[in-house]
Amino acid sequence: MTQTKTDTPYFTISTGNSPLVATAIHDGHIVRPNLSSRFNLTSAERLREEDPFTAAWVSVADNQIVGHYSRFELDLNRPPEKAIYRKPEDAWGLKVWKEDLPEELAQESMGRYEEFYAAVKRQLTELLAKHGCLVVYDLHTYNHRREGPNGPAADPEQNPEVNIGTGNMNREKWTPVVDAFIQSLSNYDYRGRQLDVRENVKFEGGHFMRWLHDTFGDEICVMSIEFKKFFMDEWTGEPDQEQVEEIRAALQHTTNPVLEALANVSHTS
Repeated sequence: MTQTKTDTPYFTISTGNSPLVATAIHDGHIVRPNLSSRFNLTSAERLREEDPFTAAWVSVADNQIVGHYSRFELDLNRPPEKAIYRKPEDAWGLKVWKEDLPEELAQESMGRYEEFYAAVKRQLTELLAKHGCLVVYDLHTYNHRREGPNGPAADPEQNPEVNIGTGNMNREKWTPVVDAFIQSLSNYDYRGRQLDVRENVKFEGGHFMRWLHDTFGDEICVMSIEFKKFFMDEWTGEPDQEQVEEIRAALQHTTNPVLEALANVSHTS
């Protein structure tokens, strides 16, 4: 059933005391009422390309940014000119709208986009003034069974369980932090085994990460952390709740090593 709540904010931002920020900008599934009847896609079709359950993981940090509305309404991880999916090639070949979206509705969406980015800039500016440097866990998920619910899974060689996108960061400066994250996540005892964690194999990070680095430069280390949907059925949307929680615990396991590495980078900068 399509969610069309009007009392839910477009996003929420929570601010704490540490220099670690966790974001789940694609978690949302809600669409605003004046758009819901215009979608050519069902709720289930939209859910398949969203990042459900990522909001369950942001609790690993006390600074949190969560999007509550569907990326099919407005994609916060795309540049402004691509934030609304207007053509099938913008959206994995899917025809998103029954008819072209009226410009006034598109402008309403873009107002939300601008509000989000302004709010994030305010929060991170305040945190940087307090801490000097920040680490951001930009949390996402991705599909690996695009040939259907009974089709083969994508080649694991090119589709790690966890892809760490480090895109346009100052990789030399942030090597201790990125390495601390990858090593601690890789070494975590995930139900008796280790996760396949690799860097820049499937994705290098989206617009949100790149905007953060372009805006704040070397003061911020953003890792776009993409979990393959091995913890859920990407066709039905049903999760394995134990694995959802296990992933949160695995991310929690990384925070102390990452914060220690951040402190060392900050002191030597």
